[in-house]
Amino acid sequence: MTTNSDNSGDKKKPKRKLDKEQLLTSIGIALGLVLIIFGFRATQTGRDESGLPDVIERMSPADGDRVLRQSQIIVDFVEGYEAVMFIDEIELPTTRLDELTASGQQAAPGAQVELPPTAVFDPGNFIVSFQPQVGAIIEEFTQGEHEGKVLYWRIGEGREKARTYTWQFDTD
Repeated sequence: MTTNSDNSGDKKKPKRKLDKEQLLTSIGIALGLVLIIFGFRATQTGRDESGLPDVIERMSPADGDRVLRQSQIIVDFVEGYEAVMFIDEIELPTTRLDELTASGQQAAPGAQVELPPTAVFDPGNFIVSFQPQVGAIIEEFTQGEHEGKVLYWRIGEGREKARTYTWQFDTD
């Protein structure tokens, strides 16, 4: 009986040495991916960052914005809310857009309607806006910081249950 020293059935693969450089590179890439995912989850943008109440869809100028002296102030609410606007603690007289026609009838679509020098509430779009102009309580914004505030309420509840939102903007 001859013994064969070649055990071809018991071949073992040689152990690969651990490449420290590849290991460190892999750990670095994995850590980078974890940090990127964490960053995306922690970031607040848009609506979250603005701090607007849920009932305000958009507004202009936003808190901290810099505007021109004749810039229009607009606050757009979700359906079902009414509002009045204050600038620097002065309540602006508000005219409802649906009350603007002389005959008491709604204007035809596309018809020109002369807007008064007051804040205007558009009940069809739930927007309150104000444009500084000659004859208005505020004819132009003075240079410096201004405070805007809206007092808003659900149409069915009335002004007695109103809430407020306040923000600041600057004028050059």
